[in-house]
Amino acid sequence: MAPSVSYANPELFKNFIRVLCHANTSEGFRPGIDVSLPEVYLPFGKLGPPRLGQPPNNRPILAFFTGRAHGNIRKILFEHWKENNNEVLIYERLPIGKNYTKLMGQSKFCLCPSGYEVASPRAVEAIHAGCLAVMISDNYSLPFNDVLDWSQFSVQIPVAKIPEIKNILEGISRDKYLKMQERVIRVQRHFVLNRLARPFDIIHMILHSVWLRRLNFELPVPH
Repeated sequence: MAPSVSYANPELFKNFIRVLCHANTSEGFRPGIDVSLPEVYLPFGKLGPPRLGQPPNNRPILAFFTGRAHGNIRKILFEHWKENNNEVLIYERLPIGKNYTKLMGQSKFCLCPSGYEVASPRAVEAIHAGCLAVMISDNYSLPFNDVLDWSQFSVQIPVAKIPEIKNILEGISRDKYLKMQERVIRVQRHFVLNRLARPFDIIHMILHSVWLRRLNFELPVPH
C-alpha cells in the first residue's frame, strides 16, 4: 500500500495512522504519524525462510545481492558491481545451482537496494540470515526506528557512494562487525512472524508502533 492511496479522499484519511510498506517520505509518508511496515517474504506454507545463517567465522562472502534491475538505484548498482568482483557478489539472475538463502547465510553483508519502491523483503531476509543489511535507498523510513537504532545492526550507504561499497564495508573493523552481527541476532525476534503472535515479534512491534503514534497524535474524539 503506497502513501498515494489516501490522496483520493484527503478529508477521510487525514487523521488516519497509516501502516505502509512503501514508507517513502518523498511520496507522502509521515514519520511520527504513519507506521513503516517491514516487508516479509513467506515461502508457501511457511512463516519465514529457513535459517541457514552461519557463524561469523564461516562467512567467506563480503557482500551479496541478487535481484532484478528495476529502479534507478539498482541500475547504478549493476553498472558498477554486476558479476565483476569475487568478494562483492551481485547478480541479476542467480546462477544455476546457487541457493539464495544459503548465500545470504554465508555473507557478512547483504545489500538491500531500493527498486521501484523504497522497501523490499531483503532487509528482513538479511536479519533472519544473521547478515548485516546494507540499506541503499533515498527517503526510506526504516521499520520500528522509534525503538530500534538501525545504525547498531545495519549499514546505510548513500546512493552516491555505490562505487565505494567494497571500500566502505572493508573499512568496518572486525571487532565492530562482530558487535553489529551480535545485535542482528538479538533483533531477529522482532522480525519473526508467529502463529499465534508472541511478545516482541513482528505483530507486536507493528501494534506498538501504532500505539506510540496514538499517544502522540490527537485524533478527534467522537461525541
